[in-house]
Amino acid sequence: MYRAEPDPGLAGQADFWPRGKVLGGSSSINAMVWVRGAREDFDDWSAAGNPGWGYDDLLPDFKAIEDFDGGENAWRGVGGPVHVSRIDKKIHPLTHRYLAAAQAAGLPANPDFNGATQEGVGLYQLTAKDGRRVSSSRAFLRPAMKRENLTVLTGAQVTRVLFEGRRAIGVEYRCNGRLETARCRREVILSGGAINSPQLLQLSGVGPADLLARHGIAIVADNENVGRHMADHQGINYSWRAKAPTLNQRLRPWWGKLLAGMEYLLLRSGPLSISINQGGGFFRTSPDEPRPNMQLYFQAFSTVIPKPGERPVLNPDPWPGFSIGLSNCRTHNRGTVEIASPDPFTAPRIVANAFSHEKDVADMLAAVKFLRTIAAQQPIAEIIEAEIVPGPSVQSDDDLIADFRKRSGTVYHPCSTCRMGPDPEHSVVDSRLRVHGVDGLRVADASIFPNLIAGNTNAAAILVGWKAGAIILEDHA
Repeated sequence: MYRAEPDPGLAGQADFWPRGKVLGGSSSINAMVWVRGAREDFDDWSAAGNPGWGYDDLLPDFKAIEDFDGGENAWRGVGGPVHVSRIDKKIHPLTHRYLAAAQAAGLPANPDFNGATQEGVGLYQLTAKDGRRVSSSRAFLRPAMKRENLTVLTGAQVTRVLFEGRRAIGVEYRCNGRLETARCRREVILSGGAINSPQLLQLSGVGPADLLARHGIAIVADNENVGRHMADHQGINYSWRAKAPTLNQRLRPWWGKLLAGMEYLLLRSGPLSISINQGGGFFRTSPDEPRPNMQLYFQAFSTVIPKPGERPVLNPDPWPGFSIGLSNCRTHNRGTVEIASPDPFTAPRIVANAFSHEKDVADMLAAVKFLRTIAAQQPIAEIIEAEIVPGPSVQSDDDLIADFRKRSGTVYHPCSTCRMGPDPEHSVVDSRLRVHGVDGLRVADASIFPNLIAGNTNAAAILVGWKAGAIILEDHA
């Protein structure tokens, strides 16, 4: 299956689906950075007609999910399946310079982006334990695989949902070159992500009627919102040549890669044991913004000149370098995901529409200027030799806009293509994650987000899976 963001947790799945099957394909992208999102994000979800999805409703679930090594308090939890680690003692020394420079630029220090407030600058927390990533698979799926009433099929791609009338009764899937079916006693739950879930609904006859008719697919439920309203974060890095050592010197030479690999394998420590994004932050591009609308990332290495086909993170530049990046948290443009063929193995057509809204362009312009403001502050300014990308020749507003239009790209946080809401006129699923217009079918992944959250979508996607388990158990109690 094509997956574009972290899979949600599968807690309780085997309980509500007797002899349940989890069908999976390629592994998902699962970032280690643990950022829940702002209080206001989830209050917006509730205000959009989704009872039970406000911040105060979800905080107990967030706390129950995590095992935070910083200890329990009003906002944080311990003892949950997802271990969340602080990295204070592991960060590169250059990260301290970044934090001081960002504060000198006017951002408050924030010790916990998942605490009382999200705004400010600080260190990221990671879903890792003893240097090993705690993915949703490790936290939820693998423990559940010990149950006798759960079957997990890998290398299997679902091709469509099976219906009797308007009721979902199972799925068709291809595995080992054969077309198979899996039928359910109660419900089908899709967790394919913001790309695959709307694609699969459309292939199954749930989606925009004109699109389905164009591909000769029988219409089960006409819903214009399936595959629409896609939101995502667009990211960009500015990079500088440094006068002080960075991770480039450790990870560029072959022997440096070897030593880093040995350090990780033997000691579960070193640069490979934590995220490349160590410092971060959230800020407003204008005092008029009601909440932070940009996210910062600091990387103590640079990848300006990777060769074609190289993975940049494995081939940093031959000089000392670092990068400060950002992504826009609250985009106004909306994209689409549409099937390009009735063949389920044909990739869907994805149109992001990035920077198609004037507000997004204005926000990003202000944000990239702020990156240079941070770099101009001490103590980071004193170790900068030169700006490498985009470089000092890029100064005018027009040139800055042209640069981020050319260089920015997705940070793999698509959502809202099966968004949650009270009616099919504006949404795909209701607050119980049931697909409007049909029976026995739910969606539980980032595609149901009513809007884009501020921050990495991993934590919120896991939350959706956690809450989905509780909701379905309640409905079948």
